[in-house]
Amino acid sequence: MLLERLGPKPYIPEGDNAPFNLYPNHMNAYLKFTIQLIVLTAAIAGLAMAIQHLADPLWIHEKAFLILAFYFVLTLLTGLLALYLLEISKENSVMILLGLGVLRVTASLAFIFLILWTGVGNILWFVVDFFIIYLLYLLFDIYTFITNLRPHSE
Repeated sequence: MLLERLGPKPYIPEGDNAPFNLYPNHMNAYLKFTIQLIVLTAAIAGLAMAIQHLADPLWIHEKAFLILAFYFVLTLLTGLLALYLLEISKENSVMILLGLGVLRVTASLAFIFLILWTGVGNILWFVVDFFIIYLLYLLFDIYTFITNLRPHSE
């Protein structure tokens, strides 16, 4: 009886239009990706420092943390770009991910060329550390985008 006198139930928007939602749904994906990337980078840096102090310090090249910073920035930029492009065009998801993979490989080769051109000692450990870090970030990308593509496939 009381509810009938108050009138119809007011419309409260949900999702991206909600008045109290500080971050829209697409911002949550960007924020989640960024936080996961920061955690991964901190874990790799911690592992590298532990290996440097507990095992042979020569296993971690002097430029390993520069490589780590390069991949953090590269993965952040390509990941956010991929999330944005997947949000715009769900139909071209394969082309988007392949294109960003080519961009990642090209940027990695350019980085290797620049570091080797400026001169670096102990090239073998540089290449080993570079590809270990590359593979760890590649696994992160694969995991992130496979879990992210599930909602887009519907």
